[in-house]
Formats: sequence, structure tokens, C-alpha cells
Amino acid sequence: MPRSPRLGLLDDPDFGRLFAATALGQLGDRIIFLTLPLVAIATLHADEFQVGLLTATTTAGSLLVGLPAGAWVDRMRKRSVLVGTDLLRAAALLTIPLAWWADLLTVRLLYAVALLHGVLTVFFDVAYVSYLPHLVGRGNLVEGNAKLSAVRSATGVGGPAVAGPLVGLVGAPATLLASSAGMAVSGLFAASIRRREENPRPTSEKPRLRTEITEGLRFVLHRPALRAVMFADAMFNLSLVMYQTMLLIFLERTMGLRPFGTGLVLSGMGCGALLGALAAGTLSRRIGQRPVIWLATLVTCPLAVLMPLARPGWTLYGGAVGLAALSMGGVVRVVAQSSLQQSLTPDRLLGRMAATARFVSSGGVPLGGLMGGASGSAFGATATLWIGAAGMSLSALPTFLWWRTTRTRPSCGCSRRYGSGGGTRSGSCRVCGGRL
Repeated sequence: MPRSPRLGLLDDPDFGRLFAATALGQLGDRIIFLTLPLVAIATLHADEFQVGLLTATTTAGSLLVGLPAGAWVDRMRKRSVLVGTDLLRAAALLTIPLAWWADLLTVRLLYAVALLHGVLTVFFDVAYVSYLPHLVGRGNLVEGNAKLSAVRSATGVGGPAVAGPLVGLVGAPATLLASSAGMAVSGLFAASIRRREENPRPTSEKPRLRTEITEGLRFVLHRPALRAVMFADAMFNLSLVMYQTMLLIFLERTMGLRPFGTGLVLSGMGCGALLGALAAGTLSRRIGQRPVIWLATLVTCPLAVLMPLARPGWTLYGGAVGLAALSMGGVVRVVAQSSLQQSLTPDRLLGRMAATARFVSSGGVPLGGLMGGASGSAFGATATLWIGAAGMSLSALPTFLWWRTTRTRPSCGCSRRYGSGGGTRSGSCRVCGGRL
């Protein structure tokens, strides 16, 4: 059945269910982004280092299970992983408002829930990236990633806008009920997807986990395109987490904003992300998928300094514009590089590619949380925002250098050693299957 040019993939019922699951799950996740640190800051009166440690435990899952998660996900049906992790994350988040009502809430419990939530999110994200090519086909990856990024960005607007008033009305712990409910319903939508995957591997086989992890590592590290994207992400994510760790403290304690005002500022980030998702496909076509990856970072990340330059009053609007630009560039980059990564990876390695990339690119995120907390304690929140903005801007270097050195190489992104001269008569690389 032909798709409407206007709706595109949204005419596909199964993609529509994934789209709805993404919307609800991301709405819950964006509420967590604002609310979980506010539970520590406003309810438990945590200091800067404790907030940084909370950020570190939230993101430590990539270090703990990042590499084996890809091998495990490649052995399973991806839809089942999406459903299971959504429901388990919903249950974990529910413990925080219950503990608050029972007067048992502590910073240690926040750490435990944040760690469990982070581990489950690793499995969810790896399965999510691996599932999309199966659901929409490789020819529709840019459109699929752009539409899913658009809904994630829209919830980036709605999440803080909902969370801010809710925190002011019922308190930060009770607001997490909305996050828990969003993830639970997201899991139910994912469970309703009718298209079934084939069993990835016969049940009689018992592959060695170490062998599978090594295969995934070699595949990613031997391809300059995947390697450059991965290391650029590592620099960006470490700096972004340093920045975000102190952003809420800066807004509340330096700018004097209430939760509602903080929610409005962060909604501006969501608006920028939504614009980025809407423009990502067009920019990739006009500029090129490869150069847009580093240009998006180089053009938008320096504007993040507008926030530490702000003071109470009208200059806060400039800071909000800087955050919106940062989010817009981030989404354009992620859509382009996700489509590139997926197109260069065969189906059997999608989970391991996603897990390896996440392990390297996000492995430093816990360190970023600790560095942000330590920097905030030593130099203050404002100085830490400057440091984070500089690091994010410099993260364009790996992908820029890769682009400069591979403009004459095959468009599949393999090095000359692995790709050039290794094509077939059909014009595809015999190593990765990408077009030469």
C-alpha cells in the first residue's frame, strides 16, 4: 500500500506504534531529566558534588554493561527488549515517590534507582537503534530517524513544561509518577507492534560472549567513519554532562529561578531540538550527510556560552537561545550520524555496533558528572558552564578531520585498506556492503 507523501512512514501502523511509544517514553524521560536532580537539590538539599555523583550513577550503565549489552541484544528479538526495559524502568522510578510518602527517601536510594535506570536504558537504546532498520528498511533510515527525533524533540518541549508546574504543585518526588506512567504505556505500545523479527540465532547455538564482543569492537574500530563519530561523541557527551550537571544549580541558585521558570528555560532546549529534527533531513541532503555531522557541532555549540554570560533579567533570554541552538545542532548531528552508522552496519552486527559506539562515546559520561560536580565545588557553576561549552565546541574536530581525509575515499566510510579497491562490480564495498 503506497504511503502518503505527507505522512511518509507514519502511514505504516507498526511505525506509528513505535512513534507513539517513543513519544510517551521520551516524555517520561524528559520529566526525569528535570525532576530527578530537583529531588536531590530541593527535597534532600544535596550539594554540588552529590548532584554530580547522581549524574554519574545515572550514566554509569554504559561502563557496566555497555559492551556485553550489544552481544546480548543481538541474540534477542529487539521488540521484546524494548517492552521489558520500559516496564522495568517504570517500576524502578515508582519506588521514589513511594519512599517519599513513607518518609524513607534518601540520596542513596536516588543513586540506586538512577543506576538501575541507567543500566536498563543501555539495553533499551541498543535495541532501539538495532530495531529501526528492521522495521522501516535501510532505504528509509534518514526519514525514520528524523521523525523519531522530531517526536523526541517535541517531548523535550513538553516534558520540562509539564514537569515545572507539577514540581511546584505536588513536589519533585510525586512528579516522577508521570515518568513512571509514561514509560509503562510506552512499553504497552511497543508490545502492540505486529511485525515480528526472525529469531536472530538458532537456539542450539551457544556463541561465546567474548568472541561476539570482540567482533563488534573490530567492526567499529576498523572503520574510520564509525570511529570518528564515536570519539567525537565521547568528547561531546563528557562536556555536555559537565554542563548539564551545573545547569540546574546555575538556574536555581545563581539566576534565582523557581521550578516553573527552570522548566520554561529547558522547554526552549526542546524547541531547538524540534527545529533540528524538522531540518535534519533537508540539511543532510543539501550539505551532505558527512559534513553536516561536524558543521552542526561547530556552528551551534559555541552559543552555549550565552547561558553563563546571562544575569538575572533580560539576558536570560539570550542564554535560553544559546541552549536552543545547542539542542538544534545536537539533533541535526545525531540524525545524520545515526543514519550513517546504521547504513554501514550489517543486520547481524547492529546491536554490537550500537553498544560499542555507546560504550566508547558514553563511557566517559559518569566521569563528566563527577568532573562537573568537582568543578562546580571548586570553581562554581558559572565557570563549569564555560568549560563544558568549550569542550562541546572542540568535539567537532574528530569528525572534521575524518571528513577532510576521506573526501576521496569510498562513500561507505571504510579506509583504503578495507574498502578502496575492495568493491564489487555492483559498486558496493565487499567489507561493509556500503556504496562506493
